[in-house]
Amino acid sequence: MKVENPVALRFILEDELYLLSKDKPLYEKKAITEPIIAEQAPEIQTPQVVAPVIEEQQPEIKTQALSFNYLGQNLKNFLILVYYPELEFIADAHLTALQNILKRKEFELNDVAIVNIAKHNRVTLDGLTGFFKPTRLLLLGQPAIPQGLAQLSLNSPKIVSGFPVLYSFSFGEMMDNVDHKKAFWEQMKTL
Repeated sequence: MKVENPVALRFILEDELYLLSKDKPLYEKKAITEPIIAEQAPEIQTPQVVAPVIEEQQPEIKTQALSFNYLGQNLKNFLILVYYPELEFIADAHLTALQNILKRKEFELNDVAIVNIAKHNRVTLDGLTGFFKPTRLLLLGQPAIPQGLAQLSLNSPKIVSGFPVLYSFSFGEMMDNVDHKKAFWEQMKTL
């Protein structure tokens, strides 16, 4: 037997009914009222004018996708940040020195991404990590530290966002200072 109105159940079944907890929401909060029969006056129908609905277009908010001009192909997700305001990437003599260091670590220029922070002045660490997905990060000089990166100690690798970060001297500081070169290389071995 199918009963469409739950109120009718009390007339059909005389015993008490117990609901399962999964069925209780079906019968709670249902206000069933007895139909009221009243005399109704005939309705006078008036024509209705429907106004056109004008939908207001919301302006699209688009965030500009980050893009970076960098040297290398980032094949091994090794990100190197430098600061050269007058150059596109890095000075030729410094690039040669960096390539020699990378060769010792069995990396080539295509394995890394060299980004000149001077050309991306408002870049944040989150923007860089979102774009490059680095597994290691090398910062060459104080001005190469991006916004949003916690204070780092010089030549002391630190794990940030799940990958090692090394902040060291810039090549301008290292080229004429043997002690700086040695300190940098000792930390680069472990990076």
